[in-house]
Amino acid sequence: MDAHTPAPVPPPGCPAHGSGARVPLYGPEFAADPQAYYSYLRHYGPAAPVELAPGVEATLVTDYTAALQLLQDSGTFRKDARRWRAFHEGKVPADSPVVPLLAYRPNCMFADGAEHLRLRQAVTDSLARVDVRRLSRSTEQISTYLIDQFAARGSVDLLGDYAKQLPLFVFNELFGCPADIGDRVLFGISGMFDGVNAEKAVEVMFGAVGELVALKRSRPGDDVTSWLMQHQAALSDEEMVHHLALLLGAGAEPLRNLIGNTLHRLLTDDRYAKEGGLIDEALDDTLWDNPPMANYAPHYPAHDVDFAGHRLEAGELVLVSFAAANSGPALSATRQSGSNRAHLAWSAGPHACPSKEPARQITVTAVENLLNRLPDIELAIPEDSLTWRSGPFHRALGALPARFTPVRTASGAVPPVTAVPTAPAPSAPAARKPERTGLWSQFLNWLR
Repeated sequence: MDAHTPAPVPPPGCPAHGSGARVPLYGPEFAADPQAYYSYLRHYGPAAPVELAPGVEATLVTDYTAALQLLQDSGTFRKDARRWRAFHEGKVPADSPVVPLLAYRPNCMFADGAEHLRLRQAVTDSLARVDVRRLSRSTEQISTYLIDQFAARGSVDLLGDYAKQLPLFVFNELFGCPADIGDRVLFGISGMFDGVNAEKAVEVMFGAVGELVALKRSRPGDDVTSWLMQHQAALSDEEMVHHLALLLGAGAEPLRNLIGNTLHRLLTDDRYAKEGGLIDEALDDTLWDNPPMANYAPHYPAHDVDFAGHRLEAGELVLVSFAAANSGPALSATRQSGSNRAHLAWSAGPHACPSKEPARQITVTAVENLLNRLPDIELAIPEDSLTWRSGPFHRALGALPARFTPVRTASGAVPPVTAVPTAPAPSAPAARKPERTGLWSQFLNWLR
């Protein structure tokens, strides 16, 4: 910032006062108006000092050009989180809520070089085998099932009753989860991201995935788990478990937010309602303005380096703000000229999202089926009454209440789904009974 430029005023609720203060990316103030924070951060230049959670410091890249440079320079910027100096020096609280999404795991997201190529190829090749017609058919069946649970009520929380559950169901189908394992996967992922009994949720999730790996070793099927296992990369059981946890868990939260944020846009912007048939456009606009993962792509400089006007030290945590880069002035002309998919919502470079096409297809099918089944659905509360979930990484609504004319299904009103209230550890003998009435089991019963 130029010495003659007046110091910018921090956004409301931001305690970042004084030279060198880090800007917090957590709390309700940031969630309510992140663009005000990004505007303030741009006064630091292409990158800015931030705090992801109490005691967790990082540098956030907010400029589109600088973000692309970082994402494509795998020689200077590495993904292996074992390089994270502050964490290994004990400067990051071990129980920090952001550690589970930043700490090292043996999967392709945290790998570099030849190891990354081996692991990444296994993932991309396996996902490429997904039949688009099968995916569309499965998504529509699951969408119909979920809509049947609330169609007769005339009201729904489109987040909790629809957008949150649909990706988990679709992934259970794609990855070949039988009923009891699928119920625990749903419980585990939901608990991990909602922060409800998170330690138990992680235990249940990894236990269920471990059982899925053992099952597919003995009885492979026509599913992503089996294809990943059969790939020439020859993933070990440990690598299988961590890649399945990555694909199931890390895929569910962004897809949930993408469906929810796209529905939010369609229900709050009159332009789509007036023109009609603009689901793809609403989806692209959402990826520009409200990307489901707003700030992520953790990297670590391999050595001290001057970058974007900042001196970064080796092992320093550097993140990319996809949301800030998308909304920066540098991209306004590009977006207006018709290049509607030049955004960074899917990241870029060698670690770009490997499943963006399936994610688009699932989102469009889910939104389209909902609007076809409930054509007069509308927001049930004023838009300014909606609240956004706190957190540095995602852009996600807490709820999306809607109302519509009640619709009876072919078999009449369907009772609401009853979620499993608790889930004991996978090894506990008592685990089987509640799991048979879990969410995935109920769907399989409905399908049959």
